[in-house]
Amino acid sequence: MTDCERCVTCGDVAIPVQVTELLPDGMALAITGAGMKEISVALVTGVRPGDTVLVHAEEAIAVVPR
Repeated sequence: MTDCERCVTCGDVAIPVQVTELLPDGMALAITGAGMKEISVALVTGVRPGDTVLVHAEEAIAVVPR
């Protein structure tokens, strides 16, 4: 797998980030290149703190296998 994947709809890049904390309502805190950011993890299942997810438009779209 490459460092980032492209969105099949718009062609933008999905960025890998590490989830640090799960929040209510399908949200999470994640470490990004720009610091801590709140992202949505509502579209992916089984996300845990420590997981790396691919994020596009502040939405996690996949969990990167360990």
